[in-house]
Amino acid sequence: MVFQLNTPLLDGCVLAILEQGDAYGYNLTQRLKQEIDISESTLYPVLRRLQRDGCLAVYDQQFQGRNRRYYAITQSGRALLAECRRDWTDYTCRVAKILSGGDEG
Repeated sequence: MVFQLNTPLLDGCVLAILEQGDAYGYNLTQRLKQEIDISESTLYPVLRRLQRDGCLAVYDQQFQGRNRRYYAITQSGRALLAECRRDWTDYTCRVAKILSGGDEG
């Protein structure tokens, strides 16, 4: 069974990877693909939105005669990531409780 990755969860995954260090788009996609099925066409709009919202900073760096666009997490991005982690922990605990047949009250 495959579960859908919604926007807030995808944002959290991107920010968590960038918390480990800056990355360019293709590298970021490959790192995400190790764990989840995602395409570059899905990732780039996420990166643009996170940049627009102030969660990512962008800079270009030369590599083999070409510019690569790197993404770096900002303080706002770190705050959003902390919120995503809290929400994810709460959500997974609630779902686990339901799926395990635990008390709903």
